[in-house]
Amino acid sequence: MVESGQDYRGLGCGFELCAFPFAINLPPMNQHLFALAAGGLGALLAFTGCQTGRDLPSAAAPPGEMRPLITTRPATEKEMLAAAAAKPPAPVEGEGWRTLFDGKSLAGWRVTDFKEGGSVELKNGLLVFQMGEPFVGVNYTNEIPKANYEVTFEAMRVAGSDFFCGLTFPSGESFCSLICGGWGGSVVGLSSLDGADASENETTTFINFENGRWYRIRLRVSETKIEAWIEQKKVADVVTTGRKVTVRFGDIEMSEPFGIASWTTSAAFRDIKLRSVKGPADPTR
Repeated sequence: MVESGQDYRGLGCGFELCAFPFAINLPPMNQHLFALAAGGLGALLAFTGCQTGRDLPSAAAPPGEMRPLITTRPATEKEMLAAAAAKPPAPVEGEGWRTLFDGKSLAGWRVTDFKEGGSVELKNGLLVFQMGEPFVGVNYTNEIPKANYEVTFEAMRVAGSDFFCGLTFPSGESFCSLICGGWGGSVVGLSSLDGADASENETTTFINFENGRWYRIRLRVSETKIEAWIEQKKVADVVTTGRKVTVRFGDIEMSEPFGIASWTTSAAFRDIKLRSVKGPADPTR
């Protein structure tokens, strides 16, 4: 006989058969089958969340209290730029640097007149490029040496998937561009050498650039070489004697003689400096 109120906690769920206010008279075999069925039901209820007769887990919220869901989302452009501006620039080695961008105005610069170009803004002391279709950029309006100089600055990709920094600069009587993040976001190199652009010549390299991260870029141009670094990595070391050095054909030519541009990408820049030097950093290569 199975009686109402019989406890089957040991069979998988802390519950009592209290639905029957009377004794159930069953043959012994049927009583055994009934007990097994009740135990299976208890296990099923336990698996699906039955907690009758048990304490709630300690991680559960108290009754009436809602626990907030923890979610993550990408930083907005405003948040990204504010966080980036709060980080101090990486120190620059050497002496004799002069500042080209004061962080307060576009004094000494003009917005490059690219067709359907994006906008150029000053935010939190940063020079910010809003994505163009495809170009956006600025030109330096004061004199730049043709050789024996070094320029450095910090650059950051904010959004987009192509080059966030195209630095066009004088090299003797011609011009060249250092491309950072081109051809889908990772190609680095000089455009152009003997007619081959940054994705096709010996300077081609790949860097996995991160949005919202500052990269210290440094370029050195002497009478015989072009050298460039991103962070501590040397990305270009080219003897220019006897080489055809040019800017890639197209709108990027509007960045001559000295300018910074990006392609379908938003970017930010700061701490732009220049100094005179004597010869290449590594004259032996």
